[in-house]
Formats: sequence, C-alpha cells, structure tokens
Amino acid sequence: MSGEQRLSQLRERLAVIHDFRRAAFLLSWDQLTMMPPNGTESRGDQLATLDRFAHELFVSDEIGELLSGLADYEPELDPDSVDAALIRVTRRDWEKARKVPAELRAEITRAEVLGVPGWAEARKNADFQAFLPYLRRNLELKLRYIDCFADSGRSPYDILLDDYQEDARSEDVTAVFARLKEELIPLIREVAANDQVDTSFAHGHFPVEKQELFAREILERLGYTSEAWRLDPTLHPFATSIALDDIRLTTRYSESDLESIFHTTHEFGHGIYEYGIGRELDRTPLAELNSMVLHESQSRLWENLVCRSLPFWRHFFPKLQEIFSSELSGVTDEAWWRYVNRVDPGCIRVDADEVTYGMHIILRYELEQEIIAGRLALEDLPEAWNAKMKEYLDVDVPDDAKGVLQDVHWSGGSFGYFPTYLLGTIVSVQIWEAARADLTELDSQMESGEFGPLREWLGDKLYRWGRRYPPDELLRRLVGGPLDAEPYLRYLKAKVADIYGVRV
Repeated sequence: MSGEQRLSQLRERLAVIHDFRRAAFLLSWDQLTMMPPNGTESRGDQLATLDRFAHELFVSDEIGELLSGLADYEPELDPDSVDAALIRVTRRDWEKARKVPAELRAEITRAEVLGVPGWAEARKNADFQAFLPYLRRNLELKLRYIDCFADSGRSPYDILLDDYQEDARSEDVTAVFARLKEELIPLIREVAANDQVDTSFAHGHFPVEKQELFAREILERLGYTSEAWRLDPTLHPFATSIALDDIRLTTRYSESDLESIFHTTHEFGHGIYEYGIGRELDRTPLAELNSMVLHESQSRLWENLVCRSLPFWRHFFPKLQEIFSSELSGVTDEAWWRYVNRVDPGCIRVDADEVTYGMHIILRYELEQEIIAGRLALEDLPEAWNAKMKEYLDVDVPDDAKGVLQDVHWSGGSFGYFPTYLLGTIVSVQIWEAARADLTELDSQMESGEFGPLREWLGDKLYRWGRRYPPDELLRRLVGGPLDAEPYLRYLKAKVADIYGVRV
C-alpha cells in the first residue's frame, strides 16, 4: 500500500471518530441548555457510550498500523503541509490516548455529566457538603488518569496541564504567576485607596429581553451570523463547536446589571476561533484545539481589549443608552467606559475586572496543585479558598455559592484548565500589540463599528491554522516570541493610570 493510500485510509477513520466526538458535543450542549433535569442519568450513559466507542476506535491497532506504515512516507512531505501535520498530531494523540483504558475514559465522562447538575444544585443552595461526593469522585478518577502516565517523567499536575496546553510545565506557569503577584497585589491595593469611579447608574433593573437584543446587535457586528451560530442562556456560560459551521454560544443574564455583555463577547471569542479554522482541516484532529491558552487568548481579547475599549463604546454606547434610556439617562460614553474598566475586587471570577481577574486564577491554580499533590483535603477546600480570597483581594466570601462553588469546572473534573485563562489573558495582549502594529486604523474602525479587519487579521494569523503547528510555535509565528507577561503588566498599569491617575 502506498503512502497516499495509507493517508487516505487514516483520514477516513479519523473522520468517523471526529463525527462521534462532535455528536457528543451536541449532547453535552443540550444537557446544559435544553435537556429536562430528569434526563441526566440517561445522558450520562449516552455520553459515556459515545466517548468509550470513539476512544476505542482511535486507540485501535488499525490506527497504529497506519501510523507505522506512514513513517517512511512522512519524510517525503513538506513539514509545513497539512498532511505532515496530520500525521504528527495523530501520532502524538494516539500514543497518549493508548495509555488510558476505554472504561476509565467512559467513567470520567459519566462522572462529568452527573457532576454538573450536582454542582448546580449545591451552588443554588450554597451547600459545599452536597457537592463534595461529586468532587471526590472526579478527583478519584483524575488520579487514576494520572497513574496511566506514571512513566511519562511528568509531575502529576503537568499530566493534567498537558490536556489543555501541549507540553506546558507547571514550574514555568508558577514562575509567570509569581511575577504577576509581585505586581498585581500592590496595584490592586493602591487603586482600592484611590477608587473614585462612579457606579451609581450601573445597578438597577435591566430586563433580560433588552439585554439579549443588545447582545445580538454586538454579536452581529463582530461576526455572528444566525445561519451558523446560536445564542442561548445557561447557568455557566460556555461555547462549543458542533461543526465548523455550527457554533453554539451561551451566556448568563442578571436583571440587576449588564455583565452579560462581557459573558457574551467572551464566548464569541471562543466561537470565532472555531468558526475560523481552515475548512481543509475539517473532520480531522487538526480541527481540534490543543492550546486552551490560545483559545482563551481570543475569549479574553474580544471580551476585554475590544469590548472594554473606549472606541468600542463610542460606537455602541448610544444604542445601549437608547435601549436602557431611563437607567442610563445623562451618562456619557466615557463615564460608561470608566465604569466597565473600574478595579473592583469581588468574589466572582466571571464578573472580575481586568486587574483583579488574575488573582482569581492564581488562587484556583494554587489550590488545584495542593489538591492533586494530596496536601489539601477536599473537606478543607472552602476554608482554604476563603483564606486566599482575603489574602489576595481583601475580600470576605459570604457563602460557598460566591466562593468555592461559583465555577463549573471542578464538577467535570477539569483540573489543569484554570491556569490557561490567565496565560491566555497574557497572550491576548501580545496578540493585540501585533494586531495594532499591522492595523493602524484599528481604533477608528472600531469606533465606526467595523470589526472585519481585526477578525480577518486574526483569522489569517491564528484561527485558520488549527493544530497545524504546536502551540508554542504558532505563538512565535504570531507575535515573534514566547509568552511574555511584561506587555500584559504594562497594559494594566497604563489602563489604571488612565482611569485613576495611579502609577505603580
């Protein structure tokens, strides 16, 4: 059999596996948006079956034989070609997946499905003890998963981190976060002593139907199209791609504020990344993403660098004011911009401002490491959480719903995910600086409601490549170097100086 024939067979098998996985994505989306609560047990079985079957197909000897047979053909290919990338990525994924038993894979999936509604109920009642059995089960399974890679030479936490950022090392993450703590904690304290931003107009009654109307207007300007996208409410916002032309966004509304604007644009950033993947990569592992750092860089870029910018609000604020005329009467676009960029230490990560956000992530990262290392008992997690909130943000946590239960991730066993939020935020500023260097009219374009040039630039430089390059290489191609926290710190300090006149 020729190399071309083997590659064709490999593509056919990978396409079937891809379809099973995306069908599972659809079932997961339905669970979190539309499924009646009593469907949980059956949905757990359905998703476990799909996950186990897709896993068994992928780790099969047949896939291994095709990869082995392509070893002589691979050097003939252009290393930058789609075919070469497909072989490289599939081999890496296959070797990793082979270490995990299919039954364990299914158990992990089932525990996630059961854990999410368990978390939702516990959060509603601020009852950590009710969530503890689900958390304990997820941790038990993750430790068994870690054992599958005992010969990898990686630390237990690095094994989990690798699932979200290929080849990432916690020692590097810890060093970056130490640098941020050094700068952010004093900055937060300094701003807290000089807070003079008016927030009186931002709290009132903002009907959900009006918020959704405004959210859709923003999304359509940014690049959303109803022919390929959906927007639905959920408890904890997320985005998923059922296919490259079937993007599902979710958001969360509260009638007491307008934070849904930022939840929605955050998820748009995830969605536009998936929507922009090159169609030639469809139904292959190259259309999946191995870098949540790069993925989160886009959710944070669109949420913060675009949606919290003054040019953005010079365009959109008149419409917001028109929709909420009584609540925002007499408010200027600059006053609104100052409000949405205020530094306001609080309990809730997804509502956090740009300056305090990093401390929320560092807190979770440090607790995860303690949990995985066995140094922190799950029963003691709320107390440890509350102590770090007080230490880092001087915030007293009133109950577990606003503390340890606020995020969905641990209900699905997503240990290792949290640091990518902050690493992605750092990278978002590096990408923003590169975009601004090329798009010299970016501010005026945003002020006129034109986001096509930015979207197309990001699509060309980042989105279309999927997994054709390893994450670190793709970042170097995009910004000219590795992850660097200094541009992010400069950006935060400049924004604080603009709003508060505080320089640290």
